[in-house]
Amino acid sequence: MFKIRFTSDVILMVKVFLASGTNRTAAIQNLLSKLDLSILSGKRVAVKANFNSADPFPASTHLDTFTLLIDAIKDVGASGIHVGARSGMGNTKKVLDDLGITGMCKEKDVKASVLDDFTMDDYTLITPEGSHWSRGFLYANLFKDADIIIQTCCLKTHQYGGHFTLSLKNSVGMVAKFDPEDNYNYMKELHSSPYQREMIAEINTVYEPAFVLMDATKAFVTGGPASGEEVTPNVILLSTDRVALDTVGVAILRHYGTTDAVSNGSISEQAQLARAAELGLGTCTFEDIELIPLDEESKSVVDFVNTQFQK
Repeated sequence: MFKIRFTSDVILMVKVFLASGTNRTAAIQNLLSKLDLSILSGKRVAVKANFNSADPFPASTHLDTFTLLIDAIKDVGASGIHVGARSGMGNTKKVLDDLGITGMCKEKDVKASVLDDFTMDDYTLITPEGSHWSRGFLYANLFKDADIIIQTCCLKTHQYGGHFTLSLKNSVGMVAKFDPEDNYNYMKELHSSPYQREMIAEINTVYEPAFVLMDATKAFVTGGPASGEEVTPNVILLSTDRVALDTVGVAILRHYGTTDAVSNGSISEQAQLARAAELGLGTCTFEDIELIPLDEESKSVVDFVNTQFQK
C-alpha cells in the first residue's frame, strides 16, 4: 500500500489539515487539493465510510461528503471504485438503501458490497502476532485486493466500550461479524473483551489508508455511535496518518466536554491511540503533529486543539 504524497515539501511532522465546514463542497475540495491525487489514476480503489446504522449524520457518513469523495476519485481516473460496508446496527443493505448510498453508487457506477453476504472465499484470516484476538479476524478481500484504500469517518463517542469511534474504530466494519463456516461471532468477542480498544487498533495493522477524511461539521460528545449529545465543531479534517487524525479528533471532543472515559488522562494514553502508536500505525505524540488550517474559521479549531494538547 502506497503512502499518498503531499504537494508541498516533505517534512518530518505529520500534517493534519483543517477546513471550515460552512461550505462542505469547498472545504473538501480544498482539503483534497493538498494531496497528489493523480496517484489514484488507473488504480482499484476501495472506500470505507461509516454506515454503521441508518441514523443521519453524524451517526453516519453524510451523503454529500461521500459523493464528493467518490467524484474526486473518479475525476482522477481510478480504474474502479469498490465500497464495502457492514453495519453493526441494522441490516446493512437496508442501511445503505435508507442512507441513499445504494442509489448514489448505481448513479456513479460504483460497486457496493455488503460484507454480511460474503462467503469464506471473500475473506482472508488475519492472525496478528501478539494481538488480543483469540483466533484472529476475517478481513474482507475487497479491501485486501485493492490497490488503494481511502477512508472517511465521523467524529463521535462510543458508548459500547470503544470510548470513541473515529478512523481506527471505523475499520471494524472491514472485518466479518460472523465466521461463514462455523458462525463464530467476532464482534461478540470484541465487545465483551476488556481489551476492546486495543483490538480495534490491531484490526488496523492489516492495511494502510492512503488518507482519511473526517467530517466533524457535527459530532456526538456523549452516547454514540447512533445518537447522542450533538455539538457543531463545523470543521472537516484530512490526514495520511489515521492515528494523528484520531488524536486531533479526541482533542475536539474534549474541548466541547465529553464522557469521563474520553476525558481521563492524557490523550496519548487513550488505549486505541496508544496501542495504534505502539504498533507503528501513526503518531499520537502532539509534538509530531502539525495542524494546518486552510481558512480563517478553522484557525479557531486549531487554537482550542492546541490548548487540549497542552493539558
